[in-house]
Amino acid sequence: MTNKKQHPPLIVIAGPTAVGKTDLSIQLAKQFDGEIINGDSLQVYRGLDIGTGKITQEEMENIPHHLLSILSVKDPFDAARFKQLAEEAIEDIDQRGKLPILVGGTGLYLDGLIKNLSFGGPKAEDLNYRQQLEQLAQEKGDQYLWEQLNKIDPTAAKKIPYQNRRRTIRALEVIHVTGKLFSKQLTYYPNDSKYDTLILVLDRPRAELYDRINLRVEQMVDEGLEKEAKQLYDEAKGQDWQSIKGIGYKEWWPYFNGSDMSVSQVIETIQQNSRRYAKRQLTWFRNRLENTHWLDATDEATLYQNAYQLTEQFLTERRRSYD
Repeated sequence: MTNKKQHPPLIVIAGPTAVGKTDLSIQLAKQFDGEIINGDSLQVYRGLDIGTGKITQEEMENIPHHLLSILSVKDPFDAARFKQLAEEAIEDIDQRGKLPILVGGTGLYLDGLIKNLSFGGPKAEDLNYRQQLEQLAQEKGDQYLWEQLNKIDPTAAKKIPYQNRRRTIRALEVIHVTGKLFSKQLTYYPNDSKYDTLILVLDRPRAELYDRINLRVEQMVDEGLEKEAKQLYDEAKGQDWQSIKGIGYKEWWPYFNGSDMSVSQVIETIQQNSRRYAKRQLTWFRNRLENTHWLDATDEATLYQNAYQLTEQFLTERRRSYD
């Protein structure tokens, strides 16, 4: 018998939006007595169901799901918080003898958990200065505020979209308090992984994936996406919440604000942004995730068979390694 420390197993199903991750996760959970952990940054919010493609109760087929609809749309959420909650869920699932299955497409969230990154960063705060920056943004706009950051710390500014007021203000606040560039302070520290991990990355031919994305957006609109987005818009009342910046929601804001955009133009913009996001996701998975198994999701039967065989082999080899 070996004295090797036993890490919990973790199956990761990654891939771009609309590729078919949800269906595969249910199949594997049923086959291997698993429970599913959400790895999508927007599906943690209550009420953001249609636009995030959140799984329904019926689609769950009685498989327990974790980290779904756990936050108010007002609440902030980031990779560090996700890592904490996901680790708690994995420990709970593993201790009950079930198989943890992480499903999602938010690259940094998956990366942080799999590689056990420590999200080290400055804790400096100056509430008065932050309020001054908020006021400045209200008066002169997000672009102006971002330009101030770009003058001081162009490296940090390059990584922050000018529309992201929250991150721009945070960077300026940290520079103000510490006297050091924000880009020199925020680091991700890799540690030894806590899990024995099998990573399955789903993909499809690009044209097929884009067709699925376009169709999915149309289905969301048919299911009531405009109403869901309007409820979020009315609740936010101009607040800079993280939840209002998601694809599928932010594209409606000009329309609700009375611009001359039509609903069809909003839909086309959502489709375009979703396709671009899928491309970025695939780039992230190729460049950042290691020891991955890429699976073509075009044919469901073949996909399920390949995923089942890889999972069975992984669990068998894992058991042998600890015997």
